[in-house]
Amino acid sequence: MDNMCEDRAMTVLADDGRHRVAVLVRDGVLPFELSIVHRIFGQARTSVGAALYEVVTCALVPGEIRTDADFTVTVTHGPEALAEADTVVIPGSETDYEPQDGPLEPALAAALAQIRPGTRIASICTGSFVLAAAGLLTGRRATTHWRSSAQARGRFPGVVFDLDVLYTDDDGVLTSAGAAAGIDLCLHMIRTDHGAAVANDVARGTVVPPHREGGQAQYVNRPIPDPRISSTSRAREWALANLHRPVTLRELAAQESTSTRTFTRRFRDEIGTSPGRWLIQQRVERACALLERTDMPVDDIAVAAGFGTAGSMRLHLQAELGVSPSAYRATFRGRNRPAD
Repeated sequence: MDNMCEDRAMTVLADDGRHRVAVLVRDGVLPFELSIVHRIFGQARTSVGAALYEVVTCALVPGEIRTDADFTVTVTHGPEALAEADTVVIPGSETDYEPQDGPLEPALAAALAQIRPGTRIASICTGSFVLAAAGLLTGRRATTHWRSSAQARGRFPGVVFDLDVLYTDDDGVLTSAGAAAGIDLCLHMIRTDHGAAVANDVARGTVVPPHREGGQAQYVNRPIPDPRISSTSRAREWALANLHRPVTLRELAAQESTSTRTFTRRFRDEIGTSPGRWLIQQRVERACALLERTDMPVDDIAVAAGFGTAGSMRLHLQAELGVSPSAYRATFRGRNRPAD
């Protein structure tokens, strides 16, 4: 299976043009993680409302599959669905938390062997254990649920586990952290396939942030904000309306009629990051949207997004996304995008 991700082939679409996503469920599957894939990919649409993905669920043996809840799911597709997929997603299972050593069970190994070379393969939460046991994560950067970190590092010393991220993408092999991070992972794949505009539409429909920064370290033993503390939404709304110009911490605090110190504390408690870091994220998102959906020169986009100069925007996009503005535009302008 080492050649599964070598010589990545171009995506092979279904006859109707949709990208095929196969979700492989195992005994003890976590229903929430299974539903994430169907919900997120299922909402991705073209500008005329056509579905961009076909999502199918498969199991090692079709039939009734036990979940970690008090119900089962009936799966009609067998492992042959993996051979027809452009993306394979493996959710976690309660069996992953049981101590295990050695190679994959023969049936699971045989199923994974049906995946075509070049197919994108991803895991949610402890589904990364399957990828690691199959040798797909050896030498790669990956992540998993923080509670399973010790077990993961002990079982798979050849994998570089990064527990400070929500997901990883290492040349078409992707992993996500705890269950909800599967949403971030699926949005990332949609963003990669069809651009930020489509991914943002899906995020809005799901009522989740289009892009979350950071990882599990931000959520472990994090103090819960005092519900009596007022929201910083007024300041954030004002900032988005004034993103094209310099925005100071003092101005943000003034929108909430509070001191800069108090505002910063409230902002961190509510959003999980600093006001300055949040502003950079919003400027990057604004720049990406304009690069995708307009013909504006890069210099004008830099001004509209509040970076001031093309050089400043280039540095921030490189730091956040690993690409230049021109490379980002070249990648996504040709993709199918919904109308503004």
